[in-house]
Amino acid sequence: MEEKKSLLTFTGLKKLEEELHDLKVVKRKEVAGKIKEAREQGDLSENAEYDAAKDEQRDIEARIEEIEKILKNVEVVDEDEVDLDKISVGCKVKVYDMEFDEEMEFRLVGSSEANSLQGKISNESPVGRALIGAKEGDVVEVETQAGTIQYKVLEIQRSSEE
Repeated sequence: MEEKKSLLTFTGLKKLEEELHDLKVVKRKEVAGKIKEAREQGDLSENAEYDAAKDEQRDIEARIEEIEKILKNVEVVDEDEVDLDKISVGCKVKVYDMEFDEEMEFRLVGSSEANSLQGKISNESPVGRALIGAKEGDVVEVETQAGTIQYKVLEIQRSSEE
């Protein structure tokens, strides 16, 4: 079975590469130092520092593996080459929530970059799926647990990071 491609914006790719470098070069060394210190304290069976350092090491290695898996099967979307006629990954879109009478702004990104607190929504989320392919002036319907939400697409722009 072929693995699903991970969609990333160019900015997202750079951030993941930086995080991977930091984990491999800085964090691995730090945790190795913590483990060494804890070992020097003697009895490992009741050594909380040793257990915590080993847990941290396991988390770091898991995150490294996760990032490498994403990067191995990545498709990069260049925000500068995004077609602004319709919504796609790499766009910033301004919509009007017809029920709550408010304007909202989203950036459409790949699922591994999504962060709703920063207004970055995944192309695989219900809102993202509904918006993909829509044009300015279109009204899209999003099925949610709370019912159907209608958004009118007001503007499609390039997604330039702050």
